Amino acid sequence: MNWLDSASHHAWLSTHRTDLLGFGRHLARDDGGASWLDSEGRPDIGEGVHTWITARTLHVFGLGTLLGIPGCRRIAQAALDGLRGPLHDAEYGGWYSHLGADGRRAPGKSCYDHAFVTLASTTACHAELDGAREFMQEASTTFTTRFWDESAGLCHDHWDTAFEQLEHYRGLNANMHGVEAMLSLAGLTHDPVWLERAGRISGFVAAVAEDNKWRIPEHYDADWNAELDYHIDRPDDRFKPYGATVGHAFEWARLFVHLANAPAVEDAHTLVHAAERLFDQAVADGWQRDGHPGFVYTTDWDGTPVVSERMHWVLAEAIGAAAVLGRHTGEARYGDWYRRLWDHAADFYVDPDDGSWQHQLDPTNRPANNVWHGKPDLYHAFQATLIPTQPLYPMLAASVAENPPSTM
Repeated sequence: MNWLDSASHHAWLSTHRTDLLGFGRHLARDDGGASWLDSEGRPDIGEGVHTWITARTLHVFGLGTLLGIPGCRRIAQAALDGLRGPLHDAEYGGWYSHLGADGRRAPGKSCYDHAFVTLASTTACHAELDGAREFMQEASTTFTTRFWDESAGLCHDHWDTAFEQLEHYRGLNANMHGVEAMLSLAGLTHDPVWLERAGRISGFVAAVAEDNKWRIPEHYDADWNAELDYHIDRPDDRFKPYGATVGHAFEWARLFVHLANAPAVEDAHTLVHAAERLFDQAVADGWQRDGHPGFVYTTDWDGTPVVSERMHWVLAEAIGAAAVLGRHTGEARYGDWYRRLWDHAADFYVDPDDGSWQHQLDPTNRPANNVWHGKPDLYHAFQATLIPTQPLYPMLAASVAENPPSTM
């Protein structure tokens, strides 16, 4: 049975995504923005306010608004208000990465944060939130002028607060979420420049992945030379770990398929071929490498696991990649993996009482928190429930706005 075409499975996905939104009902802060949630779904005040969590909250609850789920608009609007207010830098432009519990603003401006702000701005426009259009215009302009490098066809990673000093580091995590934002902007504005830019980034990633046996080098210097030993002393870093990140292979594979299905995109076949190779290598390197089901976090350049803890987002992205590859190719093996991965999620990650996902498990699939504590946000798990129900293009907010999923 192919769950991707199953009405009853789609009904389960609908129920599960509603449960996830219910778990996140306390995300909104009275002063704007979104909280980091603990394992019980309560705000972790000590974490302050993170821009990436606030932007993801706007995106997720903006999607909930488009889906017609009561209570979502208030949370989405609070997140938007936080991004337009305390998290926004009124002096130099752009967005701070973090406000501490004491109100202090973290120095610097990151592409990772701005990519999520830009993604969220498109969702806010589709959901017709207050102030969304002006917010989207500022977000897309800031992203283009500060982070897009036309000569390289890739994104810078990190500036100082005043946008005067650019760090030498370049990274593909920020570029990956930049592609997601660009595809979402293309669906909102219908401006082909966003697809062209997304294609340039994706072409670079596909080429370097193929050159490294379909394991993606994540870290580069200012001239885009790969630094394969970057963070070898910090292998379990949350955002920039050493080695090949299994979950990012799945995430890039999914984005390649979305891009391949966009209008007038060249080399669609090459993108899908790369997506299939990335998926296969990530499964071979990451799945059940230590006698227990689940994906390891990272491997070295020969595919040997480095960090064997299991991160929920890796599984969620594997589900999304299996779904889009199954839809695009029609190959049964992707449907088989899709079903297997949801079974794994139900067995080990999904809390049957509140629908939330454990954010980290140890190598034996027991809850752990040495990399991630609590359950900070809903983005990856929520998208895993929605991607299988939607067309391959446009991206989620545009497709839900045009064609809300039905469980009937």
